[in-house]
Order: sequence, then structure tokens, then C-alpha cells
Amino acid sequence: MLHILVNSPFKVEWKIIMNMLHPVDAFIGIQDGVLIGLQDNVFLKKILKFQIKLYLLKEDVISRGIIRHISKRFHLINYVQFVLLTEQYNKFFNW
Repeated sequence: MLHILVNSPFKVEWKIIMNMLHPVDAFIGIQDGVLIGLQDNVFLKKILKFQIKLYLLKEDVISRGIIRHISKRFHLINYVQFVLLTEQYNKFFNW
């Protein structure tokens, strides 16, 4: 499953997200969801426990001026790569 975090990590229910994550899943932050990728934040520590593929939409990171503060654990991808990622996973969930 592809988990798409659209909202700020401060506005979602993390217990539910944690119960739904599996090792074969991928997780991408878009819009305000890119804040999940900030280095040394409490939400990043939670999601790293699952060892899933982590992505951020590069354009949203740049537009928020946080590119220098993003964890190296995330892969920055563009819109085309995001579309390809959604095609790769047959199910996705927006948070």
C-alpha cells in the first residue's frame, strides 16, 4: 500500500497510521505532509521503525524552504515519479 501524507504530521492520528503500516508499503509526504521529513522530529522517529520506503515530493519541500533540513532517509521525487509510484501500488491511502 502507498500511504500519502497530505496534512501536517501534527494533524493526523499516528496510532492509526502505525497500525496500518507493513514492510512492503511505501510512504510519501506531499503538500504539508513533507514536514514529516524534517530531521530529528518525533514523527520521523516513529515511521523509521517500520523500515518502509520513504519519499517526499521535491517541489513541495522546495516551496516550503526546508530542503536543507530534510532527513537523508527520504527520497525526493518529482511529480512524474509520484505518478509512477501511484501506479506501482494498487492501493493507497491519504492521510
